[in-house]
Amino acid sequence: MHELVERLYPLCRSITGDGVRRTLEIIGELVPLDVHEVPTGTQVLDWNVPKEWNIRDAYVKDPTGAKVVDFAESNLHVVGYSVPVSARMPLAELRGHLHTLPDQPGLIPYRTSYYAEDWGFCLRHETLESLRDGEYEVVVDSTLADGHLTYAEHVVPGRTSEEVLISCHTCHPSLANDNLAGIAVATQLARRLATTSPRYTYRFLFAPGTIGSITWLARNRDTVERIRHGLVLACAGDGGGLTYKRSRRGDTQIDRAVGHVLRTSGRPHRTVDFSPYGYDERQYCSPGFDLPVGCLTRSTYAGYPEYHTSGDNPAFVLPESLEDTLETCWEVTRVLEEDRRVLNLSPYGEPQLGRRGLYGALGGRSDTKQAQLAMLWVLNLSDGTRTLLDVAERACLPFRAVAEAAQSLEDAGLVREWNP
Repeated sequence: MHELVERLYPLCRSITGDGVRRTLEIIGELVPLDVHEVPTGTQVLDWNVPKEWNIRDAYVKDPTGAKVVDFAESNLHVVGYSVPVSARMPLAELRGHLHTLPDQPGLIPYRTSYYAEDWGFCLRHETLESLRDGEYEVVVDSTLADGHLTYAEHVVPGRTSEEVLISCHTCHPSLANDNLAGIAVATQLARRLATTSPRYTYRFLFAPGTIGSITWLARNRDTVERIRHGLVLACAGDGGGLTYKRSRRGDTQIDRAVGHVLRTSGRPHRTVDFSPYGYDERQYCSPGFDLPVGCLTRSTYAGYPEYHTSGDNPAFVLPESLEDTLETCWEVTRVLEEDRRVLNLSPYGEPQLGRRGLYGALGGRSDTKQAQLAMLWVLNLSDGTRTLLDVAERACLPFRAVAEAAQSLEDAGLVREWNP
C-alpha cells in the first residue's frame, strides 16, 4: 500500500484532467476498473460538470531570471484550476496571487479555484519573505476547456445484489494521507474481498471529491436503493488513532459494526456524530438520499498540522497505519457478512453441551472461557428477534467469538438460521 502511495504521489490530480486518468490507470493495474467520462456541462443534481483542467508547467522568475516558484518542484505550487497566464508584473501586483502559511513558513499550502476563473501560486512563507522588489515573470501553461469529469468503479460481485459502497476521493495532487492513503487501503480491500465469495456486492468508487460523488449519485438515482452499508475512506495512513464519523441516521448497521469493531479491538479510537462538513459522506447522507454511509479516517478532516500542505508527503504516511486501517475495514466487512439471526432449537432450559462435544472441542484454547460464554449467550438470545451483532453487543464479546459460537451450535443442531 505504501508503495502505491509513493507511486501516485507525484501526479498532479484535480477534479478533472489527465492526472486523474493516470491515477486510475495505475489503480487499474491492481483491480479492474470501469472508467466513466462525463462531458463538461452535464447537469448533475444542482451542479454542472465543470470544464476540464490540465497543466504542463508553471513558474515564477525573479528579476534575475531565477525560478523562485516552480511547478516542477511541487505540483502544490500552483493553485488548482489556475487559468493560463504569461505576464510580467511588479512584486506588489504579484503578491495578490501568492498564498503562504505564515504560521508554517517551511510548508507549501494546497489551494484551489475550481469554480472561479483565476490563477495563483502557493509557496513557502520563508520564500515569500526573501523576494525583492522588481519585475517578475509569471507563467502558467494550462488549459481550461470543455472536456470530461472522470471517475471509476470496481465491483466485487456478491451472492446478492445488495451493495456495500466504499468511496474515496481522487482529486488532490501531491497529498499522501488526505487522498492517496484512502485509495491504497480501498484498493487492497478490494483485492482481499475478491478472494472470498461475499454475500454482499462491494462497489468501490474512485471519484473526485464533492462533484464526483454528486455526479455518481445523479447517474445512479434508480439504483442507490441497493446500498445497504457504506464507508468513505480518507486520511487512512497517519499516526493518529482511528476516527469513525457516523452516518446521518447515526444508528445504521454500518455505524454499529464499525463501533463494535473499534470498541472490542483495543485500538485507540474515537467515534463522532455526523455533521454536514467533511468528505463525501455529506453527499451520500444528504436528506434526499440519506444513505447508510459513515466515514473512517485516522486523523480527521482538517485535523492535523500537515493537512493540505506539502508536509502531507509519503514520509507522513506510515505502513503500519495503513495496515491497521485495512485490518479494521476487513473486520467490519466480516461483521456485515456474517451477521444473521439464528433460532435456538432447544429453548427450554440450557441444552447439554458436553455430550455434544462442544465443551470438549474447546480444550486447550486460551479463549475457552470466552468461547463457552459466547455459546451460552447465543443460546439465550437466539429467539428469532436478535442478530449475532445484537448478541455481541449485549454480551460485550467480540463479534468473531459470537459468530464462531453460532456456527458450532448450528453444526451441533442446536440452532438454525432464522429469516422471519
